[in-house]
Amino acid sequence: MGEPMELKVTRVEVDEHGVATVTLNRPERGNSWTARMHAEYRWIMAELEADPRVRVAVLTGAGRAFCVGADSKALSGYVKSDNGFDPGLPREAANPGYGVRPEFDADVSWQLGLRFPLIAAVNGACAGVALALAAYADIRFGMWDAKITTATPKLAMPAEYGLSWILPRLLGATHAADVLLSGRILRAQEIGAMGFFNKVLGPEEFGPAVTDYARLLAGLSPAATTATKRQLYDDLLDADPARSVNRSKELIGELMAHPDYAEGVRALVEKRAPRFGR
Repeated sequence: MGEPMELKVTRVEVDEHGVATVTLNRPERGNSWTARMHAEYRWIMAELEADPRVRVAVLTGAGRAFCVGADSKALSGYVKSDNGFDPGLPREAANPGYGVRPEFDADVSWQLGLRFPLIAAVNGACAGVALALAAYADIRFGMWDAKITTATPKLAMPAEYGLSWILPRLLGATHAADVLLSGRILRAQEIGAMGFFNKVLGPEEFGPAVTDYARLLAGLSPAATTATKRQLYDDLLDADPARSVNRSKELIGELMAHPDYAEGVRALVEKRAPRFGR
């Protein structure tokens, strides 16, 4: 574990199932993104990566918003600045997810390199950098009336934080062009129909559905889950199906030697749920 960090604008909890819930916690400001929040979020995720109890993480927002994007005060500070864009991270900021592939070693895209699945539980307004946080998660749930926008076209800004790479892969080029070029506000139902969300739910269903799905993932073999996540994004960056097939055969051999495989087979024969190790 790294040096402790005082969490001022985030919080984190790990339950007995191995589900870590990470909350962006500035509800009075719509959980708007700041350099402090960025540093805390990366520190939390690095700690979770190092904690063998953690099998899945959920990212959500306190109150009625997920995250309304960059704090307006921070945006105003760039108007008369000649220093270009600086996210304000300290030099010693944590680098969770780094080292898996060089293609992942950047802000936000490092989420693809995490060893565990990341679920974005978009419980309300989601704009700007927050859209990238959700897009680079593995699974996304949306609250039915949440407002979603890139926000950048109205600020005379380009697509940010790799949204021009990830959104066409999630939505297709036609829908991605609409979302990125217009910057219009979409309700979760509309962008969900484009393929952004795995599920869009009302307020009564949302929390229980996220919890149930996170616990479903947490009950699976951590070794197999990590291997499958690696396969998913490795193959997304490759254009060789034969390489994918052959690598999958290698992984089958490796994972058959893992104790979780023997437990999975026993559970199947005994007609019970498997009890995979940590």
